[in-house]
Amino acid sequence: MVPKRLPPLRSLEAFVRIARLGSAKAAAEELAISPSALSRRVTALEDFTGRKLFHRKHQAMTLTDEGEAMFDAIAPTLDELAEKIGQQMADNKIMRLHLGVMPLFGSQRLVPRLPELRRLYPTLHIDIDSSGHPIPKLGDTLDAAITLADEPDPKLHHVRLDQNRIHAIAARDLVEKLGDQPDPDLLAKQNFLIHSEMHLSFDAWKKAVGLTDRYELVADSFDSGPLLLEAAAQGLGIAILHGDHLARSNDDRLATLYDIDVKSPYSYWFVCKPRALESRPVRIFHDWLVNAQL
Repeated sequence: MVPKRLPPLRSLEAFVRIARLGSAKAAAEELAISPSALSRRVTALEDFTGRKLFHRKHQAMTLTDEGEAMFDAIAPTLDELAEKIGQQMADNKIMRLHLGVMPLFGSQRLVPRLPELRRLYPTLHIDIDSSGHPIPKLGDTLDAAITLADEPDPKLHHVRLDQNRIHAIAARDLVEKLGDQPDPDLLAKQNFLIHSEMHLSFDAWKKAVGLTDRYELVADSFDSGPLLLEAAAQGLGIAILHGDHLARSNDDRLATLYDIDVKSPYSYWFVCKPRALESRPVRIFHDWLVNAQL
């Protein structure tokens, strides 16, 4: 039986890279080739398949319906091929990942699950940086990061890890004092505790409970989720945080104020530079994280 011919691997790589980045210029930069060389690779693949794979408009390239179908069919296979090749490479060699992680996510969600990752990949070691503001460090001191943002930088490869809900969290005696239903006049007399990088959460919660601009509110800012929770537990005010902060803290001194559902503008995201996914430690961690549902 005569084996079926395959298109050049470089053409397939160019196709997948453009599909993921949505830009011929960005794909050419990632592959370290000229735009004309990239164009030739895509044209060769289109000639081979007899299909038009992209709509072209200046540097932007979007998949046609046939391109979408091809991407769905081959991208997972190429990723699997890259992983299998990686598995044949010096498995006894230590792999190291430099990862930026927010302290609360790291302590409550990531580190408790790392033994699972270690069992799967004993030679993968992770250096964690929880000092904050990881994005400028990507490609320098960090390979990847887990960050909290409303919208990640579109130039970065990004995967949303959750969709958060906002809750007001306070000491139990204050929760009992404020009752079951929001009273804007009573709430306006309280002190609020907000994260210095999550002001949009406070705006969303205020709108949900009827705290309009006519109320002059007092709020203290913290740059740490754990400190916010401790301040709330000490009766210093009402903390505006994601609901999982309370659930994962297991702090009996605290309770959620009101039974209302407020969608957060912020989500946790895994981010890295697109080219970083070619690194085996980054790819292993990325694939595990996406499937782990921390």
